[in-house]
Amino acid sequence: MPKMRINPNGKNFKAKNPMQTFKRILSYLKDYKAKLVVSLICMLFNVLCNVGGMFMMSVIIDSFILPLVEGKSVVLGSLSGLGALGGIVGIMMGIFAFGAIAHYVYNYLIVSITTKVLQNVRNEMFEKMQKLPIKYFDTHTHGDIMSLYTNDTDTLRELLSNGLPNIITNSLTIVGMFVMMLVLSPLLTLCSVGMLVIMLFIIKFIASRSGKYFVKQQHKIGALNGYIEEHIDGLKVVKVFCHEEAEKAEFDVFNGDLKEASRNAHTYANVLMPIMGNLSYVSYAITAIVGTILAINHVGGMSWGKLVSFMQASRQFSNPLGQIAQLMNGILMALAGAERIFELIDQQPEDDEGYVMLVNAIEDEDGNLTETEEYTGVWAWKHYHKADDTTTYVKWTGEVEFENVTFGYVPEKTVLKNVTLTAKPGQKIALVGSTGAGKTTIINLINRFYDINDGKIRYDNINITKIKKDDLRHSMAMVLQDTHMFTGTVSDNIRFGKLNATDEEVVAAAKLANADYFIRHLPNGYDTMLTGDGENLSQGQRQLLAIARAAIAIPPVLILDEATSSIDTRTEKLIEKGMDGLMQGRTVFVIAHRLSTVRNADLICVLEHGEIIERGNHDELIAKRGKYYQLYTGAFELE
Repeated sequence: MPKMRINPNGKNFKAKNPMQTFKRILSYLKDYKAKLVVSLICMLFNVLCNVGGMFMMSVIIDSFILPLVEGKSVVLGSLSGLGALGGIVGIMMGIFAFGAIAHYVYNYLIVSITTKVLQNVRNEMFEKMQKLPIKYFDTHTHGDIMSLYTNDTDTLRELLSNGLPNIITNSLTIVGMFVMMLVLSPLLTLCSVGMLVIMLFIIKFIASRSGKYFVKQQHKIGALNGYIEEHIDGLKVVKVFCHEEAEKAEFDVFNGDLKEASRNAHTYANVLMPIMGNLSYVSYAITAIVGTILAINHVGGMSWGKLVSFMQASRQFSNPLGQIAQLMNGILMALAGAERIFELIDQQPEDDEGYVMLVNAIEDEDGNLTETEEYTGVWAWKHYHKADDTTTYVKWTGEVEFENVTFGYVPEKTVLKNVTLTAKPGQKIALVGSTGAGKTTIINLINRFYDINDGKIRYDNINITKIKKDDLRHSMAMVLQDTHMFTGTVSDNIRFGKLNATDEEVVAAAKLANADYFIRHLPNGYDTMLTGDGENLSQGQRQLLAIARAAIAIPPVLILDEATSSIDTRTEKLIEKGMDGLMQGRTVFVIAHRLSTVRNADLICVLEHGEIIERGNHDELIAKRGKYYQLYTGAFELE
């Protein structure tokens, strides 16, 4: 099923429930309560030190500097004159130094908490991703999913390490400075609060408009990443068909939408600080004029020292407001990113209501089966019957039966229509037909990557809905047309089919797939590192490794989906003998466009428009001179 490209013009960008998302983010912090308490205490000490040091400025000016200027004596403990002034300045420096240490400690703790939370979030995302049905990945571009791990996670990091701590610190600073201003001069404080009200209205006006654009920006980034990832994967196709200009035009649409959302978001965000800065200067000037008048006339106990401290406090009082306003944009963007992350985490995992398990078994002379942990070559379905609390064992034979199966990836389009098919134990079943006829869909249904709309699929006469999905898939090995190599050694990639396989088993599987020869000619043989999806190997070599990966799994059922499509005719002949050995005693499903590869199949099913229109072995179908005959003789080409 093709992946759905994100609509660049979509409008659903507004966070559904920002407060609920915010509470959920905070829930990740519950395991770090001790560190958070220490951090908050350090934040409080940092603010108190700043307030205390600033308040001491008025004491220094009124009690030490002005008396010295006027020729009066000043005393601090055993010190007098300039020594007393130096002593009080030293005390103030000590207060600021203690505040700096507290600032370092809370920053260190916040970074420690943030990195751990992000690690937990990424682990939760990846764990959930492993449990999601194939349908999720068929309907979401890889680039958009990757954006969750990069851009959206980064906005969450910014929120936890910078946004929330700074909002708390700035809020404490505002409270601390407000209290100090009240102590110094209630009249001047009233003047500053008047300007504060005006600034708050401006903040609310701008933030309400910039927030929605930051949310939209995150979605546009995901859409653009999805398009870029898709384009890189298909770059060769683009160049072969000279579609560079068309792709560039489509990219311009995605890029233009992102530019528009970013421009709107940052335009509002960037004008906020200059506006707040200018208003704070106006407030500062008004406060200075009024304060000077009060100090000259000694109104309300105003002194020059108090005026200097008040002016410093008023700056520290207004600046945090602008910083909080600026941080709000980042918080809204982080909430949008977090909401996208939680959408992945909250996705419904793949349902598995099965209870029948596949186990190794020992068969005695009378045909009785006993479960064992060791591999014996005999497999059995362990079937627990809840009604009478008994367990029975049914020997695995590999019979797969489709009974009037109807299925569609989407409700409005049926892909398979009343398909009835029986694969007897040890048979080789070939599925042929035009592209889109439903061949790969049958394979997807056998694995229960998708559930059928109607009908039944039985495995050894057991409805596959009763079989645990892990056990169902453990009983099968697949070799796909689109091979995938993981970063690691050649041995690691073969061993992916059986993680506890020995080196001897790895080599045996490679020999069975006729991959041993080319592997030994690689720079480091089986220890050669593969990167970039095996880009240092040819497509045929990658497919041989995929066949070896299936061989090492010792699967009861083998599925070959165009498994030899990228292997030349000579190599195909070389592996036929080994593949016959691998297929021995196993039920095999083969999808092939190259009809010469299915001549020896026990049953060939010809599909067209989701229906089986012909079935039989090669000779029977040739004798019918129907669709298969046309395909085989070239009278009708596969589309």
